[in-house]
Amino acid sequence: MMRPLTRLLPLVLVLSTLSWTGCTINRNIMFRTPSDFAFDPFNPISDVNYRIAPNDLVSFQLYSNKGERLLSMTAGTNAGAVNGNGGGNLQAMNQNNRFVYEVRPDGTVELPELGPVQLAGLNIDEAETKLEEAYSENYINPLALIEVTNQRVLIFPGEAGVASVVPLTNPNTSLLEVLALSGGIRARGDARKVKLIRRGPNGQTIHQFDLSTIDGLQYANTTVQAGDIIYVEPLPQLASEVLADVTPILSLLSTISSFIALISIASGN
Repeated sequence: MMRPLTRLLPLVLVLSTLSWTGCTINRNIMFRTPSDFAFDPFNPISDVNYRIAPNDLVSFQLYSNKGERLLSMTAGTNAGAVNGNGGGNLQAMNQNNRFVYEVRPDGTVELPELGPVQLAGLNIDEAETKLEEAYSENYINPLALIEVTNQRVLIFPGEAGVASVVPLTNPNTSLLEVLALSGGIRARGDARKVKLIRRGPNGQTIHQFDLSTIDGLQYANTTVQAGDIIYVEPLPQLASEVLADVTPILSLLSTISSFIALISIASGN
């Protein structure tokens, strides 16, 4: 009477083990979206220049007379005032004239003489033009120079343990460039499902691109923004992960089954 039960015991243990491990399969996949999730629309043509965003650190320099003093420093005519010789030290002069300001959460920057100025949402050229117009009341032909100094993007290329933070040294770095800097889409990554999570004035927007075909080049060339999260969804690996979870338990079950078989044989004798 006991033999059929002892034969079924390993099968019952295996089925219960599979049901338990099923809850742990592909647990490393982030930012899951349901099949009917509505991604935010994205127009890659209209987004070609980096736009200043809240929490950016902006380096700002201002010169009068359309940068006459800057040109003089470049030519070395007054560099002796910096290092005492005629060779010039443009880097030291630029460091003395460079100030860094933080873009507030409301998109404004507190600047000398002007107070809060709305810069978020403007590209570099637009921001420089706006500041030149604002300072023209107190300065003759002002020249404004702006640089965002803390640009970085978070990249998850489709494989656990290889995420990276990529600094943006160029103002108009493309999605394709930052993927290349992070090592490209990994073997498990699904190029059809590349998510771009971006903060905006009304909260975060979530876009998804298909980079698996040549048509995806229009999205690959879009300019990334500081703080963007680029997540390549990994392909599910059901078989390998189930096998990895079940193998140690199957080994234990095999030992138990052998032990039960020995007991049955001994009982039969």
